[in-house]
Amino acid sequence: MPEKKIIGFPDLNHSTEFPATRPMMLNELPRLARIDHEMAIIRAHHARIANAIEMFWGHKDCVEYLQQLILNGGDGFGKARVGFKHEVLSALINLTTLHEIRKN
Repeated sequence: MPEKKIIGFPDLNHSTEFPATRPMMLNELPRLARIDHEMAIIRAHHARIANAIEMFWGHKDCVEYLQQLILNGGDGFGKARVGFKHEVLSALINLTTLHEIRKN
């Protein structure tokens, strides 16, 4: 006898077989995933600045460059700007806390 095919919505009865899940908070993600997330935000709005950050990343000058972007609004290359969008500013601040100097 052929099996009966079930069509429609799945059963909504919760069982202990599948525990409840939730999306991970950004601060719960691994460090590299957080860095990639912040860089993606910056790259979407300011590709040249993202390239500069990647060039400096891991060096002691990187945090100074990030702080200059945050506080002065300029990138140090004569390209003054009025300010950054909130999400870009947040990403820059988060990157300053995620940055670590490479030990050579």
